[in-house]
Amino acid sequence: MAAAACAGAAAEVPPLSVYGRLPNVEQVEISPDGTKLAIAVTDGENRVLTIREAAEGAKLITAMRFGSTKLRGVQWAGPEHVLITTSSTAEVFGLAGPKREYLMAYDFNLVTKKQRLLISDQEDAMNVVLASPVVRFIDGVPFAFAQGVHFIDNQGENTLYKINLKTGITRRVDNGGSDDTDEWLVSTDGQPLAQSLYDEKEGAWSLKIKAERGWTTAERAVSKMGSRGLSGLGRDGRSVLVWLDDENDENKTYLREYALDGSHVTVPGSDKFDSLIHAPDGSSLVGAFSLVGDERRYTFFDAGLQTSWNAVVKAFPGDQISLASWSDDKRQLVVLVDSPTLGPAYALVDLNTKSARFLTDVYLGLTQEGVSKVEPIKYKAADGLEITGYLTLPNGKDPKNLPLVVLPHGGPEGRDTLGFDWWSQALASRGYAVLQPNFRGSEGFGWSFVKAGFGQWGKAMQTDLSDGVRYLAKQGTIDPKRVCIVGASYGGYAALAGATLDKGVYRCAASVAGPADLKRMLVDSNKLYTSSNNSTLRYWLRFMGADGIKDPDLAVTSPAKLADKVEIPLLLIHGKDDTVVPYVQSTLMADAMKRAGKPVELVTLPSEDHWLSRGATRLQMLTSVVGFLEKNNPPN
Repeated sequence: MAAAACAGAAAEVPPLSVYGRLPNVEQVEISPDGTKLAIAVTDGENRVLTIREAAEGAKLITAMRFGSTKLRGVQWAGPEHVLITTSSTAEVFGLAGPKREYLMAYDFNLVTKKQRLLISDQEDAMNVVLASPVVRFIDGVPFAFAQGVHFIDNQGENTLYKINLKTGITRRVDNGGSDDTDEWLVSTDGQPLAQSLYDEKEGAWSLKIKAERGWTTAERAVSKMGSRGLSGLGRDGRSVLVWLDDENDENKTYLREYALDGSHVTVPGSDKFDSLIHAPDGSSLVGAFSLVGDERRYTFFDAGLQTSWNAVVKAFPGDQISLASWSDDKRQLVVLVDSPTLGPAYALVDLNTKSARFLTDVYLGLTQEGVSKVEPIKYKAADGLEITGYLTLPNGKDPKNLPLVVLPHGGPEGRDTLGFDWWSQALASRGYAVLQPNFRGSEGFGWSFVKAGFGQWGKAMQTDLSDGVRYLAKQGTIDPKRVCIVGASYGGYAALAGATLDKGVYRCAASVAGPADLKRMLVDSNKLYTSSNNSTLRYWLRFMGADGIKDPDLAVTSPAKLADKVEIPLLLIHGKDDTVVPYVQSTLMADAMKRAGKPVELVTLPSEDHWLSRGATRLQMLTSVVGFLEKNNPPN
């Protein structure tokens, strides 16, 4: 790793741009035959997809420049084709509703060096995809199966398209026939095998399987929070995988395999799985990933695969290893190596030669001095519930009476994990301790822990954060008079709630794309759906603890309705192209603050989305937050 060269000498703390701009590498995919690498690289702002030989010192084959285009996914379709998924924010003329984030998929032919839009020149169809395409080989020819939108009588229908990557011929394979179809699963021989449907009005999910006699309903279940979806092909390569709730234990979900005749079995131990691992070509389920405490655990069903993976992990002692991609024979692996002292880097492992070498650091310019120690912590909330989290401690400082930044995650049903986090590391590099609590409602700790967050926006989910502050103050680690709260998305809401609902804990608050008016957020979200009883609305109401959009209790926990209570400096940052939490949420908060005669600063990120996908505006956000913290909560 490049950072290792700095280990023996004193190094200055890296500039904020090292953390805040786009990482040097966003994705690395090895070709099916293990001979080539597709690497999505950036210069901090502009993106380039490079194709190079996998051998050490091998030459660059070609490069595709995407500029500021948002590159969302890269996948191989045999040795001669690379599929690329991008996204853009747009408001389509003639299509009802607000701006949306649209995905588009392309095929790059390594032989002809030409790039082609996957769904194009299709009558009465949009040229977008609803998810990344799936690759299948039929008689040795690579095909891409993509879900798109086809219009019948001005009504868009989810449609499955089949694209011959050799000839470019595209045809419709199946229409959902209604708004209910949300996903297809394609068999290894290129036939539609299963279909997932969701009835918004009834809150019911259905699984259809295509057998010899045509489509039959194999399962129908109440699922008020949304579709169960499809999770790929099963262990035998012919069955259909679906996650379902355990009828006897609401704290568990399990993975069920459905055969073509509708019979099914449960995958043993699946209630402990966090995600699934399929064969490199997607042909079958081969293992699963679980986060056990702070350990990243890979479980493979084949003993030989498990032995090989254990050897990979052993080659990087003390580091956290994640599987990024692998060749079809599973002997060449690209892994992400997260070092607690050097930061993350990609490495290539060859199981045939029993060798490993680093490919590239994820963050160029990151030195050992710029990587702060992260340690897991546990504490009790006021009601006795155990909360876990992570504390990043600034280098070169005695861990006593430190200034603290509370950095809650988004979701709210997300979670933080042990490892390198660019935002918390940037703040720690400036002298702050950073607390990332997995408050109630976070995923990964069982259904009962998620359920404990229902109805707790601005309530126990909020005090879980300040209980962490009190715990660290009692330990003497932080100075309780020098604490600020910063967050994005739900974390941004938590920052606003820290200024309005949980007063007296923080001396400043910064919200990035945080909801401020909960009723307005629900109203705007509803515009994306044809049904007013959609699962997204039900999901938000469940967490917010409201009976409906008109519930007056929404105002009680809406920071924009409580601006007169703010007594600390407040910073608002928001992207103009945010389609998840619209930009208006921050302007509503800013206007409310001004009406209340309270000082507020609003930083607008032009052409930025909810995920901070652009380097310049991501760095603008980080620079603004750090400047705000240093002014209102100096680290020294």
